[in-house]
Amino acid sequence: MHRAKSQSRFTSTMAGAAAIGILALVACGNFLAATAAASAAPVLTDRATFEKDVMDWRNARVARLRKPDGWLSLVGLHWVEPGVHQVGKADANDIQLRTGPAKLGTLTLKDGKATLKPNPAAGVTIDGKPVVGEVALRSDATTDPNGPTIVSFNKGTANFQLIERSGRFALRVKDANAPTRTGFVGIDYFDADPAWRFNAKFEPHPKGKTIQIASVINTIDPMINSGTVTFQKDGKTYKLEVVDEGDGALFLIFADRTNGKTTYGAGRFLYAEPVKNGMTVVDFNKSYNPPCVFTHYATCPLPPPENRLDLVITAGEKSYRGAVHHDAAATAGKKS
Repeated sequence: MHRAKSQSRFTSTMAGAAAIGILALVACGNFLAATAAASAAPVLTDRATFEKDVMDWRNARVARLRKPDGWLSLVGLHWVEPGVHQVGKADANDIQLRTGPAKLGTLTLKDGKATLKPNPAAGVTIDGKPVVGEVALRSDATTDPNGPTIVSFNKGTANFQLIERSGRFALRVKDANAPTRTGFVGIDYFDADPAWRFNAKFEPHPKGKTIQIASVINTIDPMINSGTVTFQKDGKTYKLEVVDEGDGALFLIFADRTNGKTTYGAGRFLYAEPVKNGMTVVDFNKSYNPPCVFTHYATCPLPPPENRLDLVITAGEKSYRGAVHHDAAATAGKKS
């Protein structure tokens, strides 16, 4: 219809010239719009809407951290060797917890499977329920929809779960009264800036592709590598490899030129938005610190070489200024 109307206007030289001028302006506008979509921040309704979106994300992030069993509550990481181990707070235990009953129970690891026989007097619950006798423990590598087994004690304010890393097992211990939680000082951020919010192209990898990811505990494990996201900044193209932790989300582990200066030295994390028509949104204003910035008891993955960006990303969370508490006994395995 638009073309038919334009053709009807070509009845005079002046009208034709005007139409050509209009078409040229439209073409130029379309080009600029396409360029902006590829290299600049997607437009939200206005600056106030953008800032509210970022602030809502920050508030939700802090709320998750401050939960009684959030990352700030970590107080121990105990590696477990095959065999039978007494677990509890007392010195005589093979695995001595920082908190909990003196004698919590007996942990057995055999052929890659773990069981726990709680001490009846220890007040232990398994997945929120009292238990009698020996129970099997699911690790965080389980495919069970209920997730890992949660062993709770101290009237529910503390717990541990079994985690698996590179074929080794450990107890991850949490306590709502952890110094890292009670002494949390908040998070510092760069100013929210829409210039760090990008439309990005998602390019899927062949199904089943993996990428080797190192960690702070000196392990290297293959993780599902579902694809890449590509964005443009100041006329240059940047690409990040996506890791899928099993939930289908676009998880990005990245490093940039701010690391070790204004941001955490081992990189930061970021989730890109769900893919729509082959595109996603990468908003570095929502990049955040790994748990290892708060505690020595986490097992954080490190950015792969492909995700080390030659950029000074002044967006998202800055380095944590609070204290990181550490107890050597709380990262030990079986006592000698």
